Amino acid sequence: MQTDLQQIPSPLMQLKDVHRTFLMGEVKVPVLRGVNLDIYQDELLIILGESGSGKSTLLNMIGGIDQPTEGTITFLDQEITSLPEKKLTNFRRNRIGFVFQFYNLIPTLTALENVAVATEIAKDPIDAAETLELVGLADRLDHFPSQLSGGQQQRVAIARALAKRPKLMLCDEPTGALDQETTEMVLGLLQKINKQTGTSMVMITHSPSMIDMADRSAVITDGRITDIRQTREPISPEKIR
Repeated sequence: MQTDLQQIPSPLMQLKDVHRTFLMGEVKVPVLRGVNLDIYQDELLIILGESGSGKSTLLNMIGGIDQPTEGTITFLDQEITSLPEKKLTNFRRNRIGFVFQFYNLIPTLTALENVAVATEIAKDPIDAAETLELVGLADRLDHFPSQLSGGQQQRVAIARALAKRPKLMLCDEPTGALDQETTEMVLGLLQKINKQTGTSMVMITHSPSMIDMADRSAVITDGRITDIRQTREPISPEKIR
C-alpha cells in the first residue's frame, strides 16, 4: 500500500561548499571553510556566531555583495556565483533587502525620501508612505533622521528594505546599537514582517537568546556551520530574556 510522503519544500537559496579566502599581502586567510546551508521561503533564520566567526562574510555571500573563492550559491535554481556584475547588481536590487546595524540613512533626506530612494530602483516596489505606515511611522514621513530616535531610524531602514518587495531580507546585527526595550520592538517588527508578508529573512547575531524567536538557527564557528536547529514554537521577542 502506497503512503504519502511529507513534501519537503525546495530551498529559496542553497549554498554548497562555500569557501572565502582573503589575501593579506602574500598570506591567504580562510574565513569561510566549506559552508553548506539551505534557506527556505517564508522562514526566519538566525545565524549565530562570535566576532570573527565569519557570519558577516557569510551574509555578504548570501546577498551577492561578495563572491565565494570556491563553491556555488543558487537562488531559485539560478546560480548567482556565475552571474556577471550587471546581473548580480540586478539580483541585489530586486531580490534582496538589507538592514544594517547603523541604519545607513541619508541625513539630508526625510524618512519618506529615504524609503523612496529604494522604490525608485525596484521593479515592483511598495509605495514608500505605505511601507512607513507598515512599520508604524505614518506620522514621521517628513522627519529627518536627526529628528528620529534610534529605534525609529531603524524602522525607516527596515521600511526601505521592505519597500523593494524583496524575496529575502538580510539583517546584519539590526539591534546592535539599540537599548533593550527598543531591541524588542525592532525584533518584534521584523518577526511580524516575516510572518505577515512571507518575506524570507536571515538575521545574524552574537546573542544566543535570539534563536528562540526564529524558525531555524545555524551556528557558525571558525568559518563552518557547526549546528542547525529547528525551533518547535518560536516565541515573541519580548519573552526573550
